[in-house]
Amino acid sequence: MKRFIRTYLFSLDHKMIGKQYLITGLLMSLVGGYLAYVFRHQLAWPGSPVPGYGMVGPDQYNGFVTMHGTIMVFWVAMPILLSGFGNYLLPLMIGARDMAFPRLNMLSYWTFFLSTVVLITSFFVPGGPASGGWTSYPPLSDQPGFTGVFWGGHLWILAVALEFTSMLMGGINFLTTTLALRAKGMCLFRMPIFVWMENIASLLFMFSVGPLIAGAFMLLADRLVNTGFFMPSAGGDPLLFQHLFWFFGHPEVYVLLLPSLGILAEVFTVFSRKTLFGYRTIVYATLVAGVLSFVVWAHHQFISGMDPRLAAPFSVTTILISVPFAISLFSFIATLWGGSIEFTTAMLFAVGMLAEFMIGGVTGIFNGSAAADIYLHDTYFVVAHFHYTLFPVTFFGAFAGIYHWFPKMYGRFLNEKWGKVHFWVTALSFNVIFIPLFLLGLAGHQRRIFDPTVFDYLAKYQHLHVIATFAMITMLLGQIPFIANFIISIYKGRLADRNPWKGTTLEWVAPSPPGHGNFENDPVVHRGPYDYSLPGRDREWVSQTEE
Repeated sequence: MKRFIRTYLFSLDHKMIGKQYLITGLLMSLVGGYLAYVFRHQLAWPGSPVPGYGMVGPDQYNGFVTMHGTIMVFWVAMPILLSGFGNYLLPLMIGARDMAFPRLNMLSYWTFFLSTVVLITSFFVPGGPASGGWTSYPPLSDQPGFTGVFWGGHLWILAVALEFTSMLMGGINFLTTTLALRAKGMCLFRMPIFVWMENIASLLFMFSVGPLIAGAFMLLADRLVNTGFFMPSAGGDPLLFQHLFWFFGHPEVYVLLLPSLGILAEVFTVFSRKTLFGYRTIVYATLVAGVLSFVVWAHHQFISGMDPRLAAPFSVTTILISVPFAISLFSFIATLWGGSIEFTTAMLFAVGMLAEFMIGGVTGIFNGSAAADIYLHDTYFVVAHFHYTLFPVTFFGAFAGIYHWFPKMYGRFLNEKWGKVHFWVTALSFNVIFIPLFLLGLAGHQRRIFDPTVFDYLAKYQHLHVIATFAMITMLLGQIPFIANFIISIYKGRLADRNPWKGTTLEWVAPSPPGHGNFENDPVVHRGPYDYSLPGRDREWVSQTEE
């Protein structure tokens, strides 16, 4: 029993900690998905009991919408993309034996797990969970007596603070490990793009989260001791919280995006058998985008009441930041061009993420324009836009990574046939959910409306809610093949060797699954990470360890 606890619960091994983050994030995605099912059913058939739940009241609806957004951003995307894959792969990819601070790494996971317990507990306290929106804007979130934001709101703030503390500990570990424990010959520009993306994402999080932590403590003080930082009646300014939130909130989008782009780089090169196009250009473009991410936050606040003279500069920076990301995306497309492409399940999810994310990026330009945003702000157009941005990044990117590195994690393959069923059901149903929401937003349908049928101008669009809800139920059911495939393949999947995909980066040098210490012998790096189809070689891939 003591060995089980040490190996599987309180492990110091970065690989087990990475799996803990991944599994916890995947389980939380089921909670977030269930909440979406409940409030989507309410939108499609207002006043009807939800199968598996019952009747939904307005406070419950607001609470479920709030917790869905909170869970999916902070308890699914971050632990899977940043902490899960980062913990498991970063030491392997740079040739390290483990993280620089193994005990801090273990503490970071258990702090995150505690935040999960606190968040789930908030569903069962008097008044229910926080219901002031996932952004928790004052003055709505600043009123302790308001139904649904009393103890639930307190626990929401505490859970977010614990989760951010966990991610800060992880970011410190990532940066230190990368700078101090690289294998011999592994200079910075021989690191895989995934390692670059994880470290830049960690830097963005560390530099941006401070103001929001301060804002969260100020909000908690308002709620507990009536300090009045954000309450207009006490001389406070609710707009201040919006600035503090979005100064963190927009870099946070890239904290989620960058690890997913790193996954794309690894999957695209392996399954197109080509060197990554524009490696250094991608690195420099990402660094530029990281800097720009700190000067775009107020495009979320064009109609908040801030000085309208600020609209023009924030519109310019918002459009400007699309340039470095366009460079990276076109580099990925150029990598695919002319390649010997193999459409494994991982490759399908990676290509799907690229295509869907580009829709999210293009529709974001409308919201980045102050003139257009006056009409589109807070409508279902925005809901569709950010789901086309975050859902592909979170789920398509994560599934691409899971299918790609599952053989390394468990020494067995996931079933490819069921994997492709999983991809097509997920991809098709996702588009059927959110394309109608663009139309609803253009029709003027605001967010957070409990019963759309009470408005005559929305009643004729009710069928779009029904279509979106059926598609969402289909997408949730479409995850059953993945769950079954994942569990069964751990024990009965086809055995994999140490380099089943014939990859070039260092994780494929280690056994599958890697043992304690990762490598039998310390690797020595002689080349860059993506040497495929080199002339004069007797095979189409050349490992980083080969001279």
